[in-house]
Parts: sequence; structure tokens; C-alpha cells
Amino acid sequence: MNERLPPLNALKAFEAAARHLSFTRASEELFVTQAAVSHQIKALEEFLGMKLFLRKNRTLLLTEEGQSYYLDIKEIFAALYDATKRLHAMGAKGSITVALPPSFAVQWLVPKLSDFSSKNPDIDVRIKAVDFDDGFITDDVDLAIYYGKGRWSGLQADKIYAEYLTPVCSPMLFQSDKPLEKLDDLKHHQLLHDTSREFWKQWIRHFNIPGVNVNQGPIFSHTMLILQAAALGQGIALVDSALARPEIALGRLICPFEERVETQKAYYLVCRESHAELGKIQAFKDWLLTQVSED
Repeated sequence: MNERLPPLNALKAFEAAARHLSFTRASEELFVTQAAVSHQIKALEEFLGMKLFLRKNRTLLLTEEGQSYYLDIKEIFAALYDATKRLHAMGAKGSITVALPPSFAVQWLVPKLSDFSSKNPDIDVRIKAVDFDDGFITDDVDLAIYYGKGRWSGLQADKIYAEYLTPVCSPMLFQSDKPLEKLDDLKHHQLLHDTSREFWKQWIRHFNIPGVNVNQGPIFSHTMLILQAAALGQGIALVDSALARPEIALGRLICPFEERVETQKAYYLVCRESHAELGKIQAFKDWLLTQVSED
């Protein structure tokens, strides 16, 4: 007597084929070929040492042993399904830790969090500000918002926002004696830089703007700092339009030009692939993607 358990894939193929009494419909349900289902059934019959199906007048029938086995397997799969459902329900409560860049937290996520809390009172959100990501999530983090190209091994990534760089400045700059009507006028103003001078260099190169000195102006470590400096009239910042939106809505910043450039990177909501269907993670993900679509 074989004391080992049969392969799970073979059991899944048998349960589906027995339920439908059709290898074809079983293959469609399992997203495999009919030949693959047939192979799994044959392997299971060899493992058990008995026939489970009979073909009669082009009709698929269960043998007496197959019928008995199916009734038992059916109950086992139902119990597995219920256990998984209960586990996901448990995972829909408790706390969830979200790691993300400080500027994205301050400018976009935090103002919206009360809406999530009101809709999900059983889930407490913990915000963890991080300056850099290393392509992995630490054990104390459930979800993260990464800035990059969306390819991280072992992580499921959902694109939130493409990054569009656009100049922003305080309305106060229009009250000065320096012109700010066309792109060439950037040469009359101080440029504010986020992290490095590369963004402004690429932006000016993209629009072929002559005479602008991109090697002048202060550099800020976080987008929220450069937005604050721009709002105080200290110069013109080149920032992601989504992160600048709250300041623009308040009238503290304006976009002097319509031109903007989409970068090769974007913001992504990421989590471990193994945790993607956990209730509380799915709830936060669904809510956040809804917020993005409404924006």
C-alpha cells in the first residue's frame, strides 16, 4: 500500500474532471491543456493502482472507486477553501505598516488616510517614512510605495503614478521685475533642485532651452523641502505634478508653463507576492488604487 500522499496537482485535476465529467471543461477551469489533465489523471490512477474513470459512448463516467474517492476529495477541498477564507478574514483586521518616501507621505497619502480609516475601522495604519528602498520589504513592513521602474524580485508591484516633471513657483515671482512668460525666461530665475541637478538638465535639454545655468541654485534632499522653498518665492522647482497638487490647490504654487516631461520611473505600491491576497493588504491596495483613479 502506498503511504505517500498523491500530488496536489493530480488531485485538483481529478476533482475538476470528476465534477464536470469532462477533461475539456476541467482543463478550461484549471488553465491547462486537456492533455495535461489527462496526464495528471493517468499519474493519479497509477499512484492509486486503480481506474478512476471510464469512457462509454464518448461519455466520461466515474468508476465505483472514482465516485467514492471524488466524494471524499470534494469534502477535503471544501475544507481547504473554508480554512483559507477564514485565514483571509483574520488578515483583514489588525495593523498594517506602510513604508514610503517622506514627501509622498506628506504631500499625497497622509491627507487621505482618514478616508481609509473611516471605511476600514478594524485596520490601524502605521506610516513609516523611508528615504531609500533596497528592492525588498523588511519584516516589519506590510506594504511599501517605491519609486522606480516596477521590477523587484519577489514583490508584486502595482503602478500608482507615472512621474511628470513640471516647473512650479510662487505667484510672488510674477510680481518681480524678472520676466516669466516663456521657457527662455528660466535663465532669469534661480532654479531649485531636488536631490541633484540632473532633472533640470534633462528637462532643459528636452525642450532645447538656451542660456539657462543649471549649475546654480540650492539642492534639497526631499521634495517637500523644495516645494516649501518654491512656495516662499526662493526660485523655480522642477517636481512631480502629483506631489505638487496640494500646494497648487491652495494657491501657494502655480505652474508657469504647460510643458512637462514623463520620466522613465514611477511610483508603485508593492508587497510580498506571498502576502498579496491577505485581507488587510488587499483592502489597503483597493482603497489606494481607487484614490489614484479619482485623482
